[in-house]
Amino acid sequence: MQMLFQWDMSEQEPAKLEAKFWRAAKATDSTRAFANQLFEGAVKETAAIDELIVKQAENWRLERLAVIDRAILRLAIYELRTADTPPKVILNEAVELAKKFSSEEAGSFVNGILDAVLKSLPEK
Repeated sequence: MQMLFQWDMSEQEPAKLEAKFWRAAKATDSTRAFANQLFEGAVKETAAIDELIVKQAENWRLERLAVIDRAILRLAIYELRTADTPPKVILNEAVELAKKFSSEEAGSFVNGILDAVLKSLPEK
């Protein structure tokens, strides 16, 4: 989520952003690999993911969303579309991130968008 936030703010090349991020952050090799995979995938699929967000976020333009909320939504939607993680876990984690890093209201907003996106996705 943090790398997606930074990328949205600066649109740096993902590889450069990852290198800079991991110089400051501590994580195991497997955690780094997983985080990089999610980040790179979400960046590559940003256009398709953003279409899903806009479709579900009635009366909200993408650029009006808080940058942190966009990062959380992009990460969660990418995971919903590609990961083996149970959708309930992805939604719960996204809501908690929104409450922690955005606002209490953002948790409900993120939950509503992700629930609608989840219902629109084909079954895996």
